[in-house]
Amino acid sequence: MRYEVLSVTPLMQNCSLVWCPQTRQGAVIDPGGESGRILQWAEKASVDIRKIWLTHGHIDHVGAAGALAAATGAEIEGPGKADEFLLNGLDQQSRLFGVPLEGSFTPARWLAAGECVSIGQLEFEVRLCPGHTPGHVVFYHRNAAVVFVGDVLFHGSIGRTDFPGGDHDALLTAIRDQLFPMGDAVTFVPGHGPEGTLGEERMSNPFLRGRI
Repeated sequence: MRYEVLSVTPLMQNCSLVWCPQTRQGAVIDPGGESGRILQWAEKASVDIRKIWLTHGHIDHVGAAGALAAATGAEIEGPGKADEFLLNGLDQQSRLFGVPLEGSFTPARWLAAGECVSIGQLEFEVRLCPGHTPGHVVFYHRNAAVVFVGDVLFHGSIGRTDFPGGDHDALLTAIRDQLFPMGDAVTFVPGHGPEGTLGEERMSNPFLRGRI
């Protein structure tokens, strides 16, 4: 598995391009905006975008999904069905946060806990991690020991839970039960900011020490 991260929009959202080195088929995880840059990025990497995977329904993570799907024919998968109300309100989110909605869309597939998504010869486990939003999912590649966590966990912090559908206790439970059992050596790619390891966060994250 190969991946790169591109920061998009003024909210500095981490959009990830993952691909199968054998087939050069790839998926874009959380295209928050700037679809033109994302397409150029994939072309430079010689990656054929076949899938668009969404961790959750906030505008800064999905703003370019419709435009990318229209340009590439890629299927949109995710987030969980419980985030449908957020996708239905993307126009309002766009006005509120100042992130453009580059085309409307409906996911081809809602994702649920225990399912898998695939691209080329790669398979990723889908884990439901509610709290930041009720339908938030993460994408875990076990062999590469990398998980794309959206806004569940950050380096030294955790996702906000003061947005509609947020639940602080559910977020802590998801980190404890869904992320940490993956192992301390697993690299996590957050929706904003630098990557890290789960072990580092388990030991030093001030929002988690003494609570999990």
